[in-house]
Amino acid sequence: MRAPSSRLLALALPAFALSACSMAPAYRVPTTVAIPAQFKEEPGWAAASPSDAVARGAWWDLFRDPVLDDLERRVEVTNQNVASYRAAYLAARGLVQVQRSGLFPTLDLSASGTHSKTFEGQTVSGGTGATTTTTGAAVSRYSLSIGASWEPDLWGRLGNTLSQAKANAQASAGDLANATLSAQGELATNYVQLRGIDAQRVLLDRTVVDYTRALAITTNKYHAGTVSRADVFEAQTNLSNAQATRADLDRQRAVLEHAIAVLVGENPSTFALAPVDWQPVVPDIPAQVPAALLQRRPDIAAAERRVAAANANIGIQKAAYFPDVTLSGSVGTNSSVLNQLFQAATSLWSLGVSGAMTLLDFGARHGAVVQARAQYDQTVATYRQTVLTAFQQVEDNLAGTRVLAQVAQRRTEATAAATQAETIANNQYRNGIVDYTSVITAQTAALSARQTEIQSVIDRQTAAIALAQAVGGRWTDQPPAPGATAPASGAPAQE
Repeated sequence: MRAPSSRLLALALPAFALSACSMAPAYRVPTTVAIPAQFKEEPGWAAASPSDAVARGAWWDLFRDPVLDDLERRVEVTNQNVASYRAAYLAARGLVQVQRSGLFPTLDLSASGTHSKTFEGQTVSGGTGATTTTTGAAVSRYSLSIGASWEPDLWGRLGNTLSQAKANAQASAGDLANATLSAQGELATNYVQLRGIDAQRVLLDRTVVDYTRALAITTNKYHAGTVSRADVFEAQTNLSNAQATRADLDRQRAVLEHAIAVLVGENPSTFALAPVDWQPVVPDIPAQVPAALLQRRPDIAAAERRVAAANANIGIQKAAYFPDVTLSGSVGTNSSVLNQLFQAATSLWSLGVSGAMTLLDFGARHGAVVQARAQYDQTVATYRQTVLTAFQQVEDNLAGTRVLAQVAQRRTEATAAATQAETIANNQYRNGIVDYTSVITAQTAALSARQTEIQSVIDRQTAAIALAQAVGGRWTDQPPAPGATAPASGAPAQE
């Protein structure tokens, strides 16, 4: 008689031989639009194809701001939106482990022991009138069994399910990287805007002092009878408008400070950022970019992985046309005496094979395959759209960084000219050459020019942040060298 192990092996070998079959189409990364050799808005920049998400590096250190550096590092740990994506990624990894286990047999162990006895003290009457008392009989039973079941992956359903879970986990990793990059970019944008408002507040504080002095001069001239009362009202109007603008800056700063608090996972009621001297740094954008530029976009990586998952799902649905086969076996023993439990006379074994197949479902399986193919086409379209959007964002921000550098230069020139015009108008007014309307016009133009100069620096910094996000993080693999950044025009030198 053949041993149980030999019988089980005879049943399992054909299943092993068939388990390499897969119903999923051979996967290939979808083609996209033609990838140009260079970007239109910056001919020196090179493009590349996407790949899985990789570390982006601390791209914000290009701004050389220790406060920003500290905040950015906290985002990855305490930002709750990032924490949500991190949990989703861990859940996806757990599902991979669950699906992988389906490729292997399941072993079960069961054991039991019972002890039974009839009730004692029962009285039995004899034929001669005598009575006897019986003693309860005790019965023991012990059993132990080990069972195994295995579903061979004959049609690739389990393998494709595992492939789908792996691809979804990789897509989830891309989602996590993208959420982290997005939160870091939003924080950097809010931070440079807040520092810009700090600079605006310093400017307005100085302007209020200047306008207060101008009001005093005009009031003295009115009392001396050299100007009309209208000049005093105009000076007061100019001062009040400046004070109102200065007060509104406090509101804008508070909103940005609250947003930063939420991004780093803190309560806005207890979070504060102290003002510092404004030392803006606008990162230099290199003329050359590594060929793997767009390989670093986590959203592209995630979109491509979802295409792979959808491809595997086609194989899962096609496998439903074929029967499910399960192999099972068990070894057990039972005895009324514990020390005889493992004797051959008390043991038994069994082997089995079962199968199940749907014969008629009125098109349900066909519909599931059609749905899977359509979902695959949808993920391909999403992937291609993500690539197109990536190129659009890079082109937009390359154009922005180039044009905004020119804008900043003209803003600096405008500020210098407006400051000179304001000085001349004030001197002429004191000497009685012009009326106060000329002073008001010059002051308004000078204040506007100074504000727009500060804003032009913020725009350049914001464009650099947006470019960092568009290319998936730092655009170089090396940390910034000393002197690699240039101070903004018209201000002392600070992702």
